[in-house]
Amino acid sequence: MGRDLHALLRDLATVAPGLAVVGFLDDDPGKHGEMVHGLPVLGDTSWVTANVSAEVAVGIGSPAGKRAVVERLRAAGARVPSLVHPGAVIGADVVLGEGTIVSAGCVLTTDIRIGDFVTINTLCSLAHDDVVDDYASLAPGVHLAGNVHVGEGADLGTGTVTVQGVEIGAWSIVGAGTVVVRDLPANVTAVGAPARVVRRRADGWHL
Repeated sequence: MGRDLHALLRDLATVAPGLAVVGFLDDDPGKHGEMVHGLPVLGDTSWVTANVSAEVAVGIGSPAGKRAVVERLRAAGARVPSLVHPGAVIGADVVLGEGTIVSAGCVLTTDIRIGDFVTINTLCSLAHDDVVDDYASLAPGVHLAGNVHVGEGADLGTGTVTVQGVEIGAWSIVGAGTVVVRDLPANVTAVGAPARVVRRRADGWHL
């Protein structure tokens, strides 16, 4: 996901000439000093305490993992920008929260509210009146019909499709290719067409 995000930033730099990427951060000490896409792994998240002028883009697919890292970055005073690929189509009445990522080929039509630190991966489509809460993650090719509510930290797998008006509960996981035709509760895993719950968890966000 970090390399995908770097690719987005390279494309974004073509329309934002002042943008410069200086490197990657990784909690694995064994990777520090390695080169990725021609850029160094600078260290772990503590790097931001000595570089408070830098902005940090969070390329983490797991909603729970992302939340844990974001909490550390916020404690260190990091600034986390929202990033929209120049090839995405964003309607005039769409609100994007802090640290949200919208990737190439996405279409967000109108009257949509996206929370903080949401990941909307490539080729997703979101229709009118959708709401996606903080830390949720939409894998490539997710299609949300109108008036859908995706709860905090929900993780929608590649090719997930919903009908209009459904709600997907907080910290639930929806498997790749699932078709959601009715509401799903919080803290469950659902798969299939139509979606069926195959697992329940007491608390979905903790690692």
